[in-house]
Amino acid sequence: MNAFDHRFIASPAVIADRAADAGLRALPCFGPPHRWVAHPTFATNILATKRRAVDHSSAEVGMPEGHTIHRAAKRHAELLVGVSVHTESPQGRFVEGAAALDGRRLLEVDAHGKHLFYRFEDALVLHVHLGLFGRFAIFTKDAPEPRGALRLRMQGGGATVDLRGPTACELMDDDEEMRLLARLGPDPLRADADPEQAWRRIHQSRRAIGALLMDQSVMAGVGNVYRAEALHVERIHPEREGRSLTKVEFDLLWQTISTMLRDGMRAGRIITVTAEDAGKPRSRLKRGERTYVYKQSACRSCGGQVTAWDMAGRRAWACTSCQD
Repeated sequence: MNAFDHRFIASPAVIADRAADAGLRALPCFGPPHRWVAHPTFATNILATKRRAVDHSSAEVGMPEGHTIHRAAKRHAELLVGVSVHTESPQGRFVEGAAALDGRRLLEVDAHGKHLFYRFEDALVLHVHLGLFGRFAIFTKDAPEPRGALRLRMQGGGATVDLRGPTACELMDDDEEMRLLARLGPDPLRADADPEQAWRRIHQSRRAIGALLMDQSVMAGVGNVYRAEALHVERIHPEREGRSLTKVEFDLLWQTISTMLRDGMRAGRIITVTAEDAGKPRSRLKRGERTYVYKQSACRSCGGQVTAWDMAGRRAWACTSCQD
């Protein structure tokens, strides 16, 4: 398997539709029924345009975590806020929405968890959720001609932002935005985050803390990598009941998650291992060396065995020594 592969369980029809929307080709593989792989038939297109693209803001494999979304919001704001934006939907799946936004001035780009909100003049809000296949590409010079499943193109101030394969790309009014935000837990990357809101949910729950951290209504923006790594750093087993955590343990966990997300936002990648534990500068770490337990067979803290199992539909990892 290579860096473009995505494994998950769903119906073949749904996977084929979502993969095609992102410019991928879904192929069956050996294993349990309905376990499919999205194949990178679009790789040559990426290579062909990479020289002109500033970045692919959500180029990490799988569902982007909160740091990627906040990083995208910051970059898009730098490029487009304050200018009249030309919007179009070459794919044809967001034609009416693009027409409503076309020519309007973008006022703000905001992120909450894994959701992006583009606020335009006249109280129009564009909501984007990348999901598993969604990807951005940014061009600061001449953008290539639209091709393939390009859901939305935004252009202004000499920059182009392309969006492909999102789970959500929709217009919202203020009430709809508020209802969505009300369903989300606090986002550790936001200045207005209230950790006590997450603590109340966790402290009263019999659910495993590993499942609670992936619940976006409890804490927004945490994904599978940060869940595994933060729990490992705080020596908390993912299967512990949320209500078993002390307030001190929760406070340290919140701080660790916040720090990891901010580090990821600055670096543009997830690196949770310290230089001391890695034995070399973090900038020199290869992809497989950047985490303590996530997708590891041996713990990079103590060398102990790492176990992996399914938890609420996602893979969980823990060290048998550090997190017993």
